[in-house]
Amino acid sequence: MMNSPFHIVLIEPEIPPNTGNIARLCGATGTVLHLVGKLGFSLDDKYLKRAGLDYWEVIDVRYWNSLEELEKAFPSGRWWYTSKKSERSHVEADFQAGDFIVFGKETAGLPEGLLNRNPEHCIRIPIFSPRVRSLNLSTAAGIVLYEALRQTGRLG
Repeated sequence: MMNSPFHIVLIEPEIPPNTGNIARLCGATGTVLHLVGKLGFSLDDKYLKRAGLDYWEVIDVRYWNSLEELEKAFPSGRWWYTSKKSERSHVEADFQAGDFIVFGKETAGLPEGLLNRNPEHCIRIPIFSPRVRSLNLSTAAGIVLYEALRQTGRLG
């Protein structure tokens, strides 16, 4: 279906170094990076560029006005929505090459309505300390993407 093994989707990312680090992750793994909606920074941001280092030319970055626009462009895509509110762990997902892994903005996560419409495709990364609310966005993207790569035999 797609040339890329996976797609990382960031909905309205707010922190430039997170997006830059995720861009580098995507470049290292051949994953397409989709930036959706209003970004909380300029694409010329020095922190964004610094985090991506000199890898920007090997990163396939695509820009979308809305998640709906992206979903219409890939009507047969499989979508995984990350949320700390999900009951299902990311290791319980049955990832397939070409899947889209969707992350919300750092301060709010994904919209509740989106999660409610897709409960069978919502996943979370377990956090064992009740004192820690969430993981850093770029850390979370790396954890989920590498589990997807592991499940599909891309790490061997």
